[in-house]
Amino acid sequence: PPQTPSPAADSFLHYRTSRVRALRAARLERLVAELGSGDPQQDPSFVPTFLATHRAFVPTARVLGFLLPPTPPPPPPGVEVKKAEGQERSFNKNLRAVVSVLGSWLRDHPQDFRDPPAHSDLGSVRAFLDWAAPGGTEAQEAEKLLEDFLEEPEPEQEEEQSQAWAGTPRTAQPPRPDSPEGCLEEEEGSMQEGPELLDFSVDEVAEQLTLMDMELFLRVRPCECLGSVWSQRDRPGATGSSPTVRATVAQFNTVTGCVLGSVLGTPGLAGPQRAQRLEKWIRIAQRCRELRNFSSLRAILSALQSNPIYRLKRSWGAVSRELLSTFRKLSQIFSDENNHLSSREILSQEEVTEGPPKEDMPPGILPPKPPPGPVPYLGTFLTDLVMLDTALPDILEGDLINFEKRRKEWEILARIQQLQRRCRGYSLSPRPDILATLRAQRQLSEEQSYRVSRVIEPPAASCPSSPRVRRRISLTKRLSAKLSRERGSRPGGSPGDPSSPASSVSPGSPPSSPRTKDPPGSPPASPGPQSPSTKLPLSPDLPGPRPLALGLSDPRTPVLGQQSSEARVIRVSINNDHGNLYRSILLTSQDKAPSVVLRALQKHNVPQPWAGDYQLFQVLPGDRELLIPDNANVFYAMSPAAPGDFMLRRK
Repeated sequence: PPQTPSPAADSFLHYRTSRVRALRAARLERLVAELGSGDPQQDPSFVPTFLATHRAFVPTARVLGFLLPPTPPPPPPGVEVKKAEGQERSFNKNLRAVVSVLGSWLRDHPQDFRDPPAHSDLGSVRAFLDWAAPGGTEAQEAEKLLEDFLEEPEPEQEEEQSQAWAGTPRTAQPPRPDSPEGCLEEEEGSMQEGPELLDFSVDEVAEQLTLMDMELFLRVRPCECLGSVWSQRDRPGATGSSPTVRATVAQFNTVTGCVLGSVLGTPGLAGPQRAQRLEKWIRIAQRCRELRNFSSLRAILSALQSNPIYRLKRSWGAVSRELLSTFRKLSQIFSDENNHLSSREILSQEEVTEGPPKEDMPPGILPPKPPPGPVPYLGTFLTDLVMLDTALPDILEGDLINFEKRRKEWEILARIQQLQRRCRGYSLSPRPDILATLRAQRQLSEEQSYRVSRVIEPPAASCPSSPRVRRRISLTKRLSAKLSRERGSRPGGSPGDPSSPASSVSPGSPPSSPRTKDPPGSPPASPGPQSPSTKLPLSPDLPGPRPLALGLSDPRTPVLGQQSSEARVIRVSINNDHGNLYRSILLTSQDKAPSVVLRALQKHNVPQPWAGDYQLFQVLPGDRELLIPDNANVFYAMSPAAPGDFMLRRK
């Protein structure tokens, strides 16, 4: 019989080796020169990395000052300026490269040129493009962007429009501190009018939550997620920074607050009636999972696992076994095991999900479109970027900008952009009645939630009927255990071997703050509704099953919770009014207590002259503390076996 030709007989693979130059560190002038060089051997990721991360180390105006060549004056009438052929070719090559960079910049990061009221940077770019590429696409984009900026509403009007979309959730009045009964009377007296969120169907609520999360995620500017940007959100005068990220945080906390308010907002309900509300929220969470909305899924699970709801044993005891099983399975998505490996793998699988291949489809039938989404949980990206910013230096020896660090950040930002493109596939219609109900949903503070929960079910010895969900552990402990397992299993490496290749950090669930003794009657910590400015739990599902490698030229990059022979990343908390419980700093074997205190105060935006008023304590297991003497070497004075949690306290 005739033999069918094998595919290898009709085709072949051709490989070509190409050389790529990767600039790892350089001064700003050299980086900008590389930006407009047009070198064919340039690293393909250099330009997008620089454009996405440059605001972490230099303002846009200064980059333009180096990038834009001065426009030559027009020659006198009748005089023709001639250039040598090689000079003309080189000039045109660099000019085309600069024009191409500006075109990418205008398309991918238009907000970098926003500088009201005149937008002078954009005006300079437009003038240059009108000279270098008159009538070109780049010049038209600059002209249109400037017109759009000038037509934008005033900041106050824009803020009103933003609030009209996100809405201001209704908050309960501050509870009277006299008794739980007073809190109960207050809650019963503040019953909201009109429909409640749970009066709508499971599909309707889940779809509207997905629509809102999708819209907010599409608006996120990836550069606002950079650790150096997001970690400064609580500095005085920075209330307007990272607005798109703050909007996502506020939405997450609103959903969490809605769950708490709907479950706890009616203290007079019997256990079976409250169980029906728990069951409906579990169904909504399951529907969010089907819609690939991991943001609201995480918010709902955080509320259901919070202490005010988790402790209601009679209500959980009335929940059906089937839905309890569903709840446990959903909770496993965000398990702490292996640095949230489960949620990372699931998100990666959801991202690459596509329809059947074209060759498997019958003739004449178009393949279906890939499913939209997923909508990720932004907290994981923020955590990884903050940890990356903490662990790697901005400036290397010789005042060189550490551009390899920016490449690591770009890998995460590019993933955010990729997910944003996938999110555009959703086709959901807004329901104004549901959105209005969501905005009007009664919100309870963490203190109020715990007080109402104690009224519903007074404190008992245990909660045997509550669902068994693995409690969160310290971020430092999770990373230390993970790194120990990785180093122990890596060929050629041994646990604690500082010469082993660099480890990885992609923190998952909310970092636990150093433990302090709670006053009598205060609620235990819970992931309930929180301030939209800072309290989003920074966790679960960053893309990719692979951990984020932090290794650069130095294979001994310190990692949070890991004690190497020379350095360690620690967390220092302080009681202040800015909301954040801790800041991460790099501790080396040369650091004395005064310098550590000074750097920690700088991170917490406390005036430096007050450094002498504070003492440094290491938080030990069992609610114990270790006082670090004023002139001690912190690296050697601390307990190496304990987590790297420290606290600053006034003397």
